[in-house]
Amino acid sequence: MTVERLIRIFAGSFILLSLALGVQASPLFVNSWWLAFTAFVGANLLQFGFTNVCPLGWMLRKLGVPDRAAA
Repeated sequence: MTVERLIRIFAGSFILLSLALGVQASPLFVNSWWLAFTAFVGANLLQFGFTNVCPLGWMLRKLGVPDRAAA
């Protein structure tokens, strides 16, 4: 797996989890402040689209995840 693909997987997972924990109609509801985490992830995805800079990407590269798939 590549860095960009893992970023998409993490972001999608975090958004779904925070929505499940933050929406009152959810059986997993904890607190509506979890929706702030959803907004945070969305804002990071937006700035990543414009700047191509992502803190999770830096961490994944330090862990040795390749930038591109081997051909």
